[in-house]
Amino acid sequence: FKLLNIAGAYWLGDEKNPQLQRIYGTSFFSKKDLDQYLHQIEEAKKRDHRVLGKQLDLFSIQELAGPGLIFWHPKGGIIRKEMEDWMRDQYLKRGYSLVYTPHVMRKQLWQTSGHEGYYSQNMFDVMELDDAEYRLKPMNCPGHILIYKDSLKSYRDLPVRLGELGTVYRYERSGVMHGLLRVRGFTQDDAHIFCTPEQIEKEIADCVEFARDVLHDFGFDRFVTELSTWNPDDKKNFVGSEGQWNLATSSLEKVLKRLGIEYKTIPGEAAFYGPKIDIKLVDAIGRLWQLSTVQFDFNLPARFALEYVAEDGTRKQPVMVHRALYGSVERFFGVLIEHYAGAFPVWLSPVQVVMIPIAERHVEYANKVASLLRGQIARLATAHVGTGALTRPAEQGSAENSRRSEAWTGHPVSVRVEVDARNEKMNAKIREHALQKIPFMLIVGDKEAEAGKVNVRTRGKEKTEDMGAEEFASRIRMLISSKFPML
Repeated sequence: FKLLNIAGAYWLGDEKNPQLQRIYGTSFFSKKDLDQYLHQIEEAKKRDHRVLGKQLDLFSIQELAGPGLIFWHPKGGIIRKEMEDWMRDQYLKRGYSLVYTPHVMRKQLWQTSGHEGYYSQNMFDVMELDDAEYRLKPMNCPGHILIYKDSLKSYRDLPVRLGELGTVYRYERSGVMHGLLRVRGFTQDDAHIFCTPEQIEKEIADCVEFARDVLHDFGFDRFVTELSTWNPDDKKNFVGSEGQWNLATSSLEKVLKRLGIEYKTIPGEAAFYGPKIDIKLVDAIGRLWQLSTVQFDFNLPARFALEYVAEDGTRKQPVMVHRALYGSVERFFGVLIEHYAGAFPVWLSPVQVVMIPIAERHVEYANKVASLLRGQIARLATAHVGTGALTRPAEQGSAENSRRSEAWTGHPVSVRVEVDARNEKMNAKIREHALQKIPFMLIVGDKEAEAGKVNVRTRGKEKTEDMGAEEFASRIRMLISSKFPML
């Protein structure tokens, strides 16, 4: 065993209570396991998203604004945009409709949904406006339900899939908040599916496949799946009939078995309103993170009297599925930072390329290469240093690769590139950009400008490579388009 550290902690996590001293320690059955754990702890310190977030200028939490509220800086904002664009594109490809719902809604809505009675301790205080009481939303589901209810649906209209990147607000005590991982305001990739009982297995299977695609595209190849079910001996803490629970649980089990996914059943850990599948990813140093959830809901369809017209003309209650795959954008971003230790895949990197001209006379050529990478020009017009301009035809291989890259995405991929034209020593620039974990540095001088080339310094590699500028443009565009996790 080993004692690890001592820290102050408020009793029950409430800053109004006395502060105590907490002693941390751990023990294992073997010294090998202990050493492995201690190594993981040290590695986790190097990957701490709060430290890297400041070092890489990604996000901050401002004391003047309040704890648990995230400010996304420009570089973090780029990554958030990539995450949100990816999710919205997937929504549309998979038959979801994009919706947007208000951040503030009447207290009466939360009474109908049950949040006022069961979840009010996690909600911000009531606001009074025009003689009515309002609450900041802690969840997006009631808003999606109101959209579903706005018109009567036929069985032919189902399934209805509504998706939103919606910001919600939940009160968390100061003592339990932690960087991006536990906050008071966050954005969920929230979707709700309304379908018939006959459609449920296909919808669940599609959600699980969707979750696996999220993990794959963001570079995670290991995950653990859990099926949380009810406790039939504790029926008072669960809503819905035994038949509903058995049907829902059976549907989830069938889907997991059909997809060949190993899973662990956790009795009694379901939400009170239905069973769920949790997909926990394993990061680069072996830690488990709870993110993706696919969940039945027997509660809200009944509370809101949801209906659809069945094939026989009768009114029936649809099955409702909650589905969040990032969990929250903030939490997923925090996990990404720690998984990659801030060295993001090219497609996610806020700055993908930095141009470093050796001398002032090379700045013009560096800017031309930057324009090529951004897609502002289709071909490179190189400058013969000291002898005027010259147009160099692209090599056939480079042109072909460029066409392939454009065919892959349907349009030229714009690379995020900066030109470092500061009057600083080149080695100092290289060290600075290496600390910022930029995937590629392109060094250009007389030789490169003459030949229409760049000297490529790849993140994590000591050896540099000379390459045609257009060939490099084609290569990086393919990396971005394919969302390849490695350089």
